[in-house]
Amino acid sequence: MFDALRNYINNYASSQISEEDFDLVKQAFKHKKIRKRQYFLQEGDVCKYTAFISKGAMRQYSVDENGNERIIRLGIENWWMGDFESFVMLTPSLYNIDAVEDSDILMVTNEQMQLLRAQVPAIEATIKVMDQNRAIAYEKRIRASISFSAEERYLELQKTYPALLQRFPQTMIASYLGISPETLSRIRKQLAVK
Repeated sequence: MFDALRNYINNYASSQISEEDFDLVKQAFKHKKIRKRQYFLQEGDVCKYTAFISKGAMRQYSVDENGNERIIRLGIENWWMGDFESFVMLTPSLYNIDAVEDSDILMVTNEQMQLLRAQVPAIEATIKVMDQNRAIAYEKRIRASISFSAEERYLELQKTYPALLQRFPQTMIASYLGISPETLSRIRKQLAVK
């Protein structure tokens, strides 16, 4: 369970976290199992935890006035899931987060994370890299949504995160890309012919 998190920290911090420091990490994080379709966060609630996914798949989405889901994030093993704004500002979330597969997560509060950042250099280094990667990913996502065609968005997802295409239903992939399931089906058929 915690081995995946240790490997993640070692990779992002570019150094090995000490046993003493990792003991602090283990004390701060809580393990939780989430069943498929079970909520981690519901719209209107404050996101009290951010979660490291050690096993499974999750999605973050909103529901519009017509009941349509708008997926903004997908997550699988070794990814983090949570509503960043709600987590940091302690404001009600605009999103739902649920498990798409039975999932094992390691959860930490913002307060505990800030303590770890102050006490464990490897955590601070990891968070800095994560913040940079998050900013870059969001910029790419915004650019794709305003500049790319539906086919280009699909091809970019296929190139950058191919595992997502295997783990999530096509309706969720379509929502994540901001296109209809029919458009996604047509794109996939056209690409298969090419």
